[in-house]
Amino acid sequence: MARFAVIGLGRFGENLAKALMANGAEVVAIDRNPRLVERIRDEVTLAVRLDSTDGEALRAQGVDRVDAAIVGIGEDFESAALTVATLKELEGGRIYARAETDIQGRIMLKVGADALVSPHRESALRWAHRLMLPNLQQYIELGEGHSMIYAAAPASFHNKTPLELGLRRKYGVNLVAVKRTVSVTTDEGGQARAESVLSVPSADTSILPDDILILVGSNEALSKLPAD
Repeated sequence: MARFAVIGLGRFGENLAKALMANGAEVVAIDRNPRLVERIRDEVTLAVRLDSTDGEALRAQGVDRVDAAIVGIGEDFESAALTVATLKELEGGRIYARAETDIQGRIMLKVGADALVSPHRESALRWAHRLMLPNLQQYIELGEGHSMIYAAAPASFHNKTPLELGLRRKYGVNLVAVKRTVSVTTDEGGQARAESVLSVPSADTSILPDDILILVGSNEALSKLPAD
């Protein structure tokens, strides 16, 4: 089961923690504000009030063993940057840091963030999908609890068919199309690369290493697809 630490429980952090939990992850929610910690206590795996710049305190809560830590602190940039630097020293999972400006983003990357989070550009739900599915390239919400996603084919799917993988039976998702780069002959007789879409692929269509899979299912089912 995927495990995440969400540090900073403002609106974005709280919604992200809840969305990750809804997608089947374990979540350690952290903030200095006791009111925010208490508000989310019953909706996450563990809610803790602590100073996120204290490496030993983070280690004591297992933050060094999470798959990723998301620093969503929005009002205190100095604390957020120090938290990222502290997480880097723990040598745990990937670090995602909130950045409100380009300058903040550059600083966060320099002190150890692997990627940046912009709550103004992407919702907490979208980030929950991205964190749960590292191969995710795009997703479209279809309705309450269901989505269509575009995801790079994980290594465990390579050179196998939907029937062999049991996508419906094992994962509860439907493969509706495959985007594939193919070699085509140009008007001049040369070779070029072009994108092709296999709509409604058959049960015996072999999935190739560079394929992009377009899948439909519940958010919970999609979040359980393998990452490699």
